[in-house]
Amino acid sequence: MENQTYSIENPFNGDSEKVDSVSKRGIYEDALDMGNDLVSKPFVGGGEDRIRVQHSKHRMTVWERIKVLTNEEPNILYQNWGPNLDGASIITGIIRVNGRDVAIYGHDFTLRAGSMDATNGNKLARHILMAGEHGIPLIGMNDSAGAYVPAGVGGLDGYSDAFTALRKISGRVPSIMLMFGFNAGGGAYLPRQGSFMIQCENTFFGLTGPGVVKSVLGEDISADDLGGPKVHGQSGVVDLVTNDELGSLRTAIRLLSYLPDNNETNAPFYPTSDPVDRFTFEEDILFRKTFNSPTGMNTPFDITLYLQQICDHGEYFELQPQRARNMITAFGRVGGHVVGFLANNSAVSSGQIDIGAARKGTRFVRFCNLYNIPMIFLEDTTGFLPGKDQEHNGIVLEGRKLLDSIIDLRTPRMTLIIRNAFGGAYASFNSYFTGANLVFALPTARIAVMGPAGKEYVYKDENGAILKEYKANLSKGMSVDEANKIRDEKFLALSQKYEKELMNPKEALSLGSVSSIIIPGNTRKTLSKNLNYLMNHYKPSAMGGIQREFE
Repeated sequence: MENQTYSIENPFNGDSEKVDSVSKRGIYEDALDMGNDLVSKPFVGGGEDRIRVQHSKHRMTVWERIKVLTNEEPNILYQNWGPNLDGASIITGIIRVNGRDVAIYGHDFTLRAGSMDATNGNKLARHILMAGEHGIPLIGMNDSAGAYVPAGVGGLDGYSDAFTALRKISGRVPSIMLMFGFNAGGGAYLPRQGSFMIQCENTFFGLTGPGVVKSVLGEDISADDLGGPKVHGQSGVVDLVTNDELGSLRTAIRLLSYLPDNNETNAPFYPTSDPVDRFTFEEDILFRKTFNSPTGMNTPFDITLYLQQICDHGEYFELQPQRARNMITAFGRVGGHVVGFLANNSAVSSGQIDIGAARKGTRFVRFCNLYNIPMIFLEDTTGFLPGKDQEHNGIVLEGRKLLDSIIDLRTPRMTLIIRNAFGGAYASFNSYFTGANLVFALPTARIAVMGPAGKEYVYKDENGAILKEYKANLSKGMSVDEANKIRDEKFLALSQKYEKELMNPKEALSLGSVSSIIIPGNTRKTLSKNLNYLMNHYKPSAMGGIQREFE
């Protein structure tokens, strides 16, 4: 083996031609500089001055918002950067959120106020359609002044392109839209096509701004009173209201944890350390204190206190909490499975179903139906709200939509009747005959064609006899007070008889309308056991078959 020698001298030092070939700039170096500049441009946005302006308004930049959503490096797609900032004011990409791929877009308000032109409209549309094709959820961060006026009709074309794409993936993948800043026109319509909207305080979106309202209608109104979260939260235009941008972003992450990737999968299952077979003493205490109070079976109570006893670790996620709280819509987990809850809330308007409650419930049921989410109905309502205002504004139509959504529901579903289940409300609120897999009742359930007023029809002869005796007593010279006392005592006894004989679950149980009685304290155990069975035999799939004429 020949001897080897080693040297620390640079072998290129003696070859000037080789040194020049490495250090001399050329076409390649110019291309690298241009490439690095293009890659870095989106992260710089409109520059430090515009970023400072954004921060002065207590708003994050789009990149700061993305960092809240994920700790991992985002995969940014479509880095448009034309001579007129074409496509540059919207960021599109893929991020990882708790191990899941999620498509995102966000307006960069530091560039042309996040406005829309034809280029970034087309970019956004392609990105949205890709999310649908790949079956991944979409999160949109909206912070835009609307269409870019100098772009002319191109800005409107951009919105039309994005509108169409978002509509096409609706029902294929869920989407969460976050509202930041001041949005008008297309900037309001586009995000409302998403599954859910989250708006934070000190933001606005609407058809037009206060200035246009002033010039056209002569009305003075603030942005908050026209299109702030307090307005949209009560109307149902937005599903959730938060205090600030950070709250909105973290709420989106939490909401995403209850949603499936697409319409062919189940929502994420998380094993729970909360025993499903535990006896829930708090549940027993809740009903004991409620029904043993002086007002007895007429005592209202907040149904969300009951939800806490059913869900894993007492955690549930309520939607549209500012609106129609006589009907509660919420996601929760029971034994690790995501469940959609539709619950009458007797603490508000006795749990009666009015137009607002029907609309709220319809939309939620249809979402669960599209995305393979099982449902649990908690029933405690005296029926649909009567009255002139309700009839004139279409309670029959809205009630029918709610009924339709329940009939069309294809996912596993159970009903628990807690107390009142009267008339049409019982018939439509996920009974066996509208498609329920299982119907349970507490011993406190009162299932009847009519409420207490029904005694006048069931005991018509007895009522007539009491009134006849009352008149006879008066004709015999009995004092009015004494006659009234006797009459009222007999009416009370008749009411108690009606309650005991007919206002209970006995008849429904004997007919098979109710499968079994649950003793308070055992609700979680019973629902979890049956939910687990139903989910074991449910295969998630996209909806098929006949599409209904009405929504």
